[in-house]
Amino acid sequence: MNIKAFLKKKNIEISARRYGIDALGAMAQGLFCSLLIGTIIRTLGQQLGWAFMTDIGTYAMSVSGPAMAVAIGYALKADPMVLFSLAAVGWAANAEGGAGGPLAVLLIAIISAECGKAVSKETKVDILVTPFVTIFVGVALAKLIAPPIGTGANVFGLVIDRATRLQPFWMGIAVSVLVGIALTLPVSSAAICSVLGLTGIAGGAAVAGCCAQMIGFAVISFRENRWGGLISQGLGTSMLQMPNIVRNPRIWIAPILASAVTGPLATCVFGLEMNGAPINSGMGTCGLCGQIGIWTGWLEPSETAAAKGAVAITPTAFHWLGLILICFVLPAILSLLIHLACRRLGWVKDGDLTLS
Repeated sequence: MNIKAFLKKKNIEISARRYGIDALGAMAQGLFCSLLIGTIIRTLGQQLGWAFMTDIGTYAMSVSGPAMAVAIGYALKADPMVLFSLAAVGWAANAEGGAGGPLAVLLIAIISAECGKAVSKETKVDILVTPFVTIFVGVALAKLIAPPIGTGANVFGLVIDRATRLQPFWMGIAVSVLVGIALTLPVSSAAICSVLGLTGIAGGAAVAGCCAQMIGFAVISFRENRWGGLISQGLGTSMLQMPNIVRNPRIWIAPILASAVTGPLATCVFGLEMNGAPINSGMGTCGLCGQIGIWTGWLEPSETAAAKGAVAITPTAFHWLGLILICFVLPAILSLLIHLACRRLGWVKDGDLTLS
């Protein structure tokens, strides 16, 4: 049997889509179902004084590494023995990777999952061989490459953060537009922000861009999709518009230009910082996670944000005004005005934004 036939038999597909879209998107879901939801629960417990709720959130946060790795294995269609073994791999990669834990988990979980799939059900002692290979490869790689991956990701995140502080206008536009576009594309903006440890003022620009995409598409497509579309895009994901974007890319003009305006407003005028968990920077208004991240960052900065010098603050009326304008009001108004101009020019027509 040649290599190509063997890979097909083992369902090992070496492709940008499998690793860059499927695995990355699944990793974001795993991170959401552990670190993000845990952060929300713990914060609510702390604010309400409920120790039991705080403990629940803390336990959920502690298993983010295993949750990400298992989610990646699921996306790679790993066999059960491989999937279960990835929990140990995820824990090791996340712990050894430090600030760059999510990136380390992504790379190492992919490699160990594919190695585990390669040997799965090939021997009569599969119950020993498959978990051994998966865990040995994964944890060995975690010890060898996760620390430098973590250092590299941390440095790159710091570069973005410092550059945004030095050039808040231009970097505010760049971060807002690029992360917003990533949110609508079939990749995971949340995972990207988590991998880069994007917090602080750069995180605020990322939140602005994501909100411009979600609120923007929700508002400009209200004529076609009504309340269902408003909620599914405004609180769900603007990715629902991807088929329509492929058919008519000009429908994307309004949300992108809106993000180019709200990004520098967030950085230069309101100094909006997102100091919660980095994943929140790429969530926008999805479940209001971006806003919850900003709020939790005010009260108790995440470890990633604290390492960059973030401290807890008491939010003022100006902070709340910035949050509301950048995340909700301005994206809606700007996107609608730009969209109406596009319609007047004949670039967008009735039905172009209808969700299937």
